[in-house]
Amino acid sequence: MIVPYNHVLILAAALFGVGLFCSLTRRNLIMILLGVEVMLNAAAIAFVGASARWSSLEGQAMALFVLAVAAAEVSVGLALIVVIYRRSGSADPAVLDERLP
Repeated sequence: MIVPYNHVLILAAALFGVGLFCSLTRRNLIMILLGVEVMLNAAAIAFVGASARWSSLEGQAMALFVLAVAAAEVSVGLALIVVIYRRSGSADPAVLDERLP
């Protein structure tokens, strides 16, 4: 393995932290969805790093599964955001309780 496993885990943890920060601090639904996507990609990096560390293909298969779930999550999430924006006129999560019936 060219890159040490510790460095892969540090990168995955840093990406997860950035995604968590983005999800918790942003007020736009699209940015929250982007933060969740970054967290899923961090998990995929950790799976691929573990797969390379132990010379096993299960981690890479799990990373492909994570990417497929992330793609489905983005498509459903964006569809929900479009519906919410059309009904309320805003993509701010704080406004949703006030405007939606």
